[in-house]
Amino acid sequence: MKTNRKILIFIIKCIAIPAAAVLLLFLINIPYRKIDDEKYMDLWNLRMLGNQIKEVKIANVGSSHGAYDFTYDELTEDGYSCFNFGNVSQTYQYDLALIREYRKYLDKGCVLFIPVSYFSFNNETVNETEAQALSVKYYHCLSPKNIPDYDLFTDIVTTRLPVLSAGEDLLKLLPDLNLSLVVFAQDDGIDEAEFANRAAQRFDRHFSNKETYFLPERSEQLLSLIAYCRKHEITPVLITTPFSSYYNELVPESFLDEFYSTINHISSDTGVSYYDYSHDERFYENLSLFSDSDHLNEEGARYFMEILEDEIPELKEVMSGSR
Repeated sequence: MKTNRKILIFIIKCIAIPAAAVLLLFLINIPYRKIDDEKYMDLWNLRMLGNQIKEVKIANVGSSHGAYDFTYDELTEDGYSCFNFGNVSQTYQYDLALIREYRKYLDKGCVLFIPVSYFSFNNETVNETEAQALSVKYYHCLSPKNIPDYDLFTDIVTTRLPVLSAGEDLLKLLPDLNLSLVVFAQDDGIDEAEFANRAAQRFDRHFSNKETYFLPERSEQLLSLIAYCRKHEITPVLITTPFSSYYNELVPESFLDEFYSTINHISSDTGVSYYDYSHDERFYENLSLFSDSDHLNEEGARYFMEILEDEIPELKEVMSGSR
């Protein structure tokens, strides 16, 4: 009798302890989801699609040059429906994934700016950890069918039970505990020496330790994005955004030759227009329009959009009939 009782107690413990652990995990996961959600604030604008923003006529994809160099505030105020799909380090593969996911919100004939940056045919991420962090965040805004190399386990630990991959972020659940180092940007501008130093850092990130600057799969991904746009009556426009002279002066001429050969070949083969503002004199030496050597600040992005409105035929055409 005592043996049976011990066996019963053992079975109850085997069930109760894991059940309690799972329950605790789910209880901790509830408040942690809010913390986890804040890590992906750069994707929050996607929530506006279908709600505040519908029937988009003007949009862009791209990495940071798309995210920061395109601003649509004035066009929106004038009654045009616009959207920025750009995100830091975003590749053409994820550009296409986003357009597939949210295509139903793009109006017929929508103009889609596709930035072509110097690193577009390579990887902007500099290590495997950074690349993995980049891919993980898209689990928060794409359905499984549109996520490149979808993995169920990654989905579970990043979107269903993010507490499982919380790491030290779990400490943020504790009250009155501040472990983060806050860095405040300087508002009074930087001198030219500091600007040149930052340009060198950006160049080093984009060009150092690369076995090749032009991966065939990147060109194929761009061609797939263009083909998808054509199939679904979206007007793709290839564009290189403005860079400062401090950045461009570091780029080898041999690289630029291959860069322009690659993009002009794609433009010619697909019939997609390509516009190059990388050396545009209206920006080239005007540091007041840049936040760093190859990204425009808010003033620069507004000015850039004014230029595009005046100079890009595809944009002028869609604007003339979409107000």
